[in-house]
Amino acid sequence: MVLFWVTLLAVSILIYLLLDGFDLGVGMLFGFAGNQGDRDTMLSSVAPVWDGNETWLVVAGVILWGAFPLAYATLLSAFYLPVVIMLLGLILRGVAFEFRHRAAQRFRWIWDVSFVAGSLAASFMQGVTVGALVEGLKFTGGVYAGGPLGWLSPFSVLCGIGLCLGYALLGAAWLVQKCHSGVRDRARRQIPVLALAVLAFLIVVFAHALISNLPIMHRWLERPYLFVFPAIGAVAAAVLASSILHRNDRWPLFAVAIIFSAAFGTLALSFWPYMIPFAITVDEAAAPRACLAFMFWGEGLFIFPLMLVYVAIGYRVFRGKIESLPEHY
Repeated sequence: MVLFWVTLLAVSILIYLLLDGFDLGVGMLFGFAGNQGDRDTMLSSVAPVWDGNETWLVVAGVILWGAFPLAYATLLSAFYLPVVIMLLGLILRGVAFEFRHRAAQRFRWIWDVSFVAGSLAASFMQGVTVGALVEGLKFTGGVYAGGPLGWLSPFSVLCGIGLCLGYALLGAAWLVQKCHSGVRDRARRQIPVLALAVLAFLIVVFAHALISNLPIMHRWLERPYLFVFPAIGAVAAAVLASSILHRNDRWPLFAVAIIFSAAFGTLALSFWPYMIPFAITVDEAAAPRACLAFMFWGEGLFIFPLMLVYVAIGYRVFRGKIESLPEHY
C-alpha cells in the first residue's frame, strides 16, 4: 500500500508539472506577445484545459495529506509562505482569465499584467520549494527547525529561476504545436534561447551540488543507474533541436516533456526512500495501513482513473491547432 501511494503521488506530481507547466509557461511568455491579437491567441490555446491542469495539484495535495500526513504537516510548516504565494498566484491567473474578457479595453492591461505576474509567482515558488528540498531543510529531533524563511537561500532562488525557464520552454513548445503564423514563429525562435538557458541552469546546479558537497550528490555517485535519465534527456534535446531546425510543429512539445520527465525521474529516485530528504522516510511518513486501504477504494480505484479519462477526453476534443478565436472561451 505504501509503495502504491508513493507511486500515485509521484505520477500526480509529474502530470501536474507537464500539464500545468506548459500553461504557466504560456502565462510567462504572454508578456512578450507582440500585440493584442497574439495575446488573445495565446490565451485561447490554454483556455479549454488550464483549470483541469491545476486539478492535478489538488490530487497531489490530497494524496500527501491522506497517505503521508507527517510529510504534509512538515512540508507546510517549512513552506507555508511559498505555498501561500503560489496559491495566490494561481488564483490571480484564474481571475485574470475572466476579468480580462469583461474589462474595458483601456483597463485590459491590468489583467494582462496580473496573468503574467500570477504565472511567474506560482512557477517561481514551486522552483524555490524544490531547490530547498534538494539543498536540505534544518531539522532538530525530527521536527522542522528552520524558521519561516528556512527555505530561502541563493540555491533555492536559482532553482526558482530555473523552473520558470523550464516552464517557459514547455509553454513555447505548446504554442508551436497549437498556434499558427506569428505566435508560432515567435515561440519557435524562443525555444533555442530557453533551451540553452535551461542547460546553463542544470550545469550550474550540478556544479553547486559538487562544490557544496550536497547529500544528493552522493546519491548520484552511489546510484550510477540514475545517469540513464540524463542520457534520455540528451536524446530528447537532440530531437528538440532537430524539430526546430526542420520547423516541425509536433515534436518540440513531446521532446520537452521527455526532458522534464527525465529530470523528475532523476530527482525522485535521488530522494528515495526519503519523503523529505534526508529527514523523513516514506515509511515513517505513511499513514496507518487501514487508512491507506480505505483511501484505495475511493481515490486510488475511482477518482484517479476517472481523472485520467477526463484529461484524455479533454485533450482529444481540443486537439489540433487553433483555427478561429471564440468570442469567449
